[in-house]
Amino acid sequence: MSLYFFRISTGRYSGASDQPYEFEDRTAAWREMTEVCANLISSIARSLKPNAEWHMDLLDENKELLFRISLVGETVESRGLAEI
Repeated sequence: MSLYFFRISTGRYSGASDQPYEFEDRTAAWREMTEVCANLISSIARSLKPNAEWHMDLLDENKELLFRISLVGETVESRGLAEI
């Protein structure tokens, strides 16, 4: 079993969990990360502003980045697109 940490970043805010989570391996940690993101994403998307980014990172026991899932709101400058 290995220890992993989650970190969520949005705009200027970034915070990693102080408590490690234990998973059998990186595959199990990835599965848990995608499940947590699936539970959070609808509320995050509803409050996401244009040109903003939200992401969740999975860190190893040394708090080195292993995986990242990102949600990005981008403004595309193009004629014919309605403004938000």
